[in-house]
Amino acid sequence: MKHNKVGSVMTEEVVRAEYGTPFKEVARLLAEHRISGLPVVGENKKVIGVISETDLMVRQAKTPDPYEPKRRFRLADLTRSARKQAAKAQARTAGQLMTEPPVTVRADVTIVEAARTMAQRCVERLPVVDEEERLVGIVTRRDLLQVFLRPDKEIRQEVIEEVLVRTLWLAPQTFDVSVVEGVVRLSGHTERKSETEIAVSMTRQIDGVVGVVDKLTYRLDDSRIQPDEQALHGVADDWLHKL
Repeated sequence: MKHNKVGSVMTEEVVRAEYGTPFKEVARLLAEHRISGLPVVGENKKVIGVISETDLMVRQAKTPDPYEPKRRFRLADLTRSARKQAAKAQARTAGQLMTEPPVTVRADVTIVEAARTMAQRCVERLPVVDEEERLVGIVTRRDLLQVFLRPDKEIRQEVIEEVLVRTLWLAPQTFDVSVVEGVVRLSGHTERKSETEIAVSMTRQIDGVVGVVDKLTYRLDDSRIQPDEQALHGVADDWLHKL
């Protein structure tokens, strides 16, 4: 089963800044291209940081008001986070403003993995780099959501070919596979319970699948069979051992 890769949805023409790019030029790039962030590259196009609109807002918010009373010193000002915020408030270049180290991704990573990285690291975009950490593209949350635009017909075909036929070696005509708005409904009868579990699990992993309705039945509950009673064999057992 093949998953769509980041390289298939990334943007190759990337708006970027260099370490010495002036603050105002960074702001102009974001506004002109209507983007909310961009990567910062160093020598040989290597990604060294990322700038977001939030970073620019910190710079603006931290600018002192000449008519405002001077703020008293607090211990909280000594924390690492506070020091970083203070430095950004004085930033004049992209290198001083950027967040580092950057969170990046490779073009051969699956869309699912990239989405998981975005969620875990709370970022909205990922610079795509090669083996040398050189910039080759960028992928955003909107790009990754394209996977859910796959036609239901295309998803159904993949369930039949990749799950039922190639993995489980089952006759597709004995099963009913329907897909409506990304929700897959599986019905039919298998020989063993493990085959139904594999069918449902693999279907959930297919790009574009929103949910799975399991209506599969089985003749033998092989989950109750002990290893010393029956030697495990067959494609289904091999697949289960890899989970």
